Amino acid sequence: MKKMFALVLCILLVSGVMFAAGNKEAAPAAKSGADFHIGIVTGTVSQSEDDLRGAERLIQEYGSVSNGGMIQHVTYPDNFMDEAETTISVIAGLADDPKMKAIIVNQAIPGTTEAFRRIKEKRSDVLCIAGEAHEDPGVIQTAADLAVNNDFIARGYLIIRTAYELGCDTFVHISFPRHLSYETLSRRAAIMKATCADLGMKFVMETAPDPTSDVGVAGAQQYILEKVPAWIETYGKNAAFFCTNDAHTEPLLKQLLAYGGYFIEADLPSPLMGYPGALGLDLSAEAGDFTAILKKVESAIVAKGGAGRFGTWAFSYGYTCTAGLGQHAINVLKGESELLKLSDVMKAFNKYTPGARWNGAPYSDVNTGVRAKNHILIYQDTYMMGKGYMGNADLVVPDKYFSIK
Repeated sequence: MKKMFALVLCILLVSGVMFAAGNKEAAPAAKSGADFHIGIVTGTVSQSEDDLRGAERLIQEYGSVSNGGMIQHVTYPDNFMDEAETTISVIAGLADDPKMKAIIVNQAIPGTTEAFRRIKEKRSDVLCIAGEAHEDPGVIQTAADLAVNNDFIARGYLIIRTAYELGCDTFVHISFPRHLSYETLSRRAAIMKATCADLGMKFVMETAPDPTSDVGVAGAQQYILEKVPAWIETYGKNAAFFCTNDAHTEPLLKQLLAYGGYFIEADLPSPLMGYPGALGLDLSAEAGDFTAILKKVESAIVAKGGAGRFGTWAFSYGYTCTAGLGQHAINVLKGESELLKLSDVMKAFNKYTPGARWNGAPYSDVNTGVRAKNHILIYQDTYMMGKGYMGNADLVVPDKYFSIK
C-alpha cells in the first residue's frame, strides 16, 4: 500500500512539474487573458518612433503573438506614398489571422481606408481603428469603426493663444503641399491664421521639402537646418515656429535653441519628438518613463537658456495613441468598454498618462455641423518647459473657430 501511495505521489509530482513548465512557456498567452489577437500597425523608428514604442509597450504588457501572446505588430514603409499597395497589404494582411479581432493603425496614413475596406470584405467581425488619420474625415469615417485625431480645431486656436500669452508677435507655419491637401491640417492652418489676426499677430506660411519625396528625410532635415537662421533674421526672436512633419521637428528645435525663437508644441507632441536629437540626450535609461524623460529634457532646455520658450505634451501623443487605442480595443473586446464612448477612450488613454489633463469632442463637419459618431478629436494640456502647464485643457475655444474652413 505504501509503495502504491509513493508511486501515485511521484506521478502527481512529475505531472505538477510538467504543468508548471507548460504554464511558464505559455505565460504571454495567460498574461493576455483573452483568446484573441490585436494587430498594431505603425511607422518605423525613422518616421514615427513614438508610435512604434507604444506598440512595444503593449507587447510588454500582453505578449507578442509569436510567443503565444496577444499583440501582432507590423510597420508600413517609410515612403508609404510611393508604396501604397504594400502599405494596404501590410494592414489588410493582419486579418488573415483567424484570431485577429481588432486592427489599429497609428498613424493612419493614406491607404488605411482602402485597407480597412478590404478587411471588412472578408472579416466583418474585425474592429478597424484609425489613430491620427491622415485621410480626410469624410473618407476615413466610411471604413473605420473608430477614428481618433489630435484636436486640430481646438489646437489651431490654443497653440496661437499660448504663443500670444508668451509674448510672441509672429507665428511661422512650416509645411508642404501634400500635408496641406489634408483637410485636418489645412483647416488647422486656417484657424491658426484667423486666431493670429484676432490677437494682432503676424501669420507666415513657409514651405519645406516633403520627407517622402526624392530628397528623403535627410534632405528635408538639411533644408530646415539651413533655413532657420534666415527665418530668425527675418521674423525675429519673438516668433513662434510650428512644423506639420515629425522629421522636420528635430532640426527645427536644434536651430531655435541656437538662434532664438519659440516652439509651443509639435504637430504630434511628445518630449521625445525631436528633443533628444536636438539636445544630444541619451534617454535609454528613462525609456518608457515619461515623467523621467520630461524631467531630463526640461533640465537640458533650461540649461541652454530655453526656459519658457519650448513646449510639449508631458506624455507622447503618438505613444499614447498606439498604446491607448490598443488598450481600448482590448477593453471593448472583453466587454469592459463601449467602442464609441468618449469617456471609455479617455479611460484607456489615462492609463498611460497619469496626472495629465485631456479634453476632446466628437468631430463636427464644418459644412453641415453634423457630429460624427465614429470620429473623435482629443488633446492634452500644453507643458512649457521651465514654466509648467498652461491650462489649455480647461479653456473654452470660441465657437467662431469651429466654422472656419
